[in-house]
Amino acid sequence: MDLDSLKYARSHEWIAIDGNTATVGITDFAVHQLTDLVHIELPKVGRTVREGETFGEVESVKAVSDLYAPVGGEIVAVNDKLADDLAALSEDPFGRGWMIKLKVVNSSSLPKLLDRQGYAAYCAEEENHA
Repeated sequence: MDLDSLKYARSHEWIAIDGNTATVGITDFAVHQLTDLVHIELPKVGRTVREGETFGEVESVKAVSDLYAPVGGEIVAVNDKLADDLAALSEDPFGRGWMIKLKVVNSSSLPKLLDRQGYAAYCAEEENHA
């Protein structure tokens, strides 16, 4: 996947847009911060989420972190394989580690998301304040 073509949320989710479908996952930075992943909870297909709404959570040995929808829409697919293969998140967060696919109902929040360069700068700033 071309990481420069993705959009990024400050809450560390990435989003790939294909027509009116958005694939969502968490970034390599988020996976690195969480360290050893032990559990993931994802929503059911058919649920509608609003921009910024929690759609699930990922648990590591350090903490439980909420997952936020970067855009609003109806969940049309869930990567159920992650529950049995959390290593996919660590090994391939932008590929096999995708979490949900949304049918986007309102793309007005897309301009608020960061490009790859902006996200990298945001992460560097966040690390400096840690």
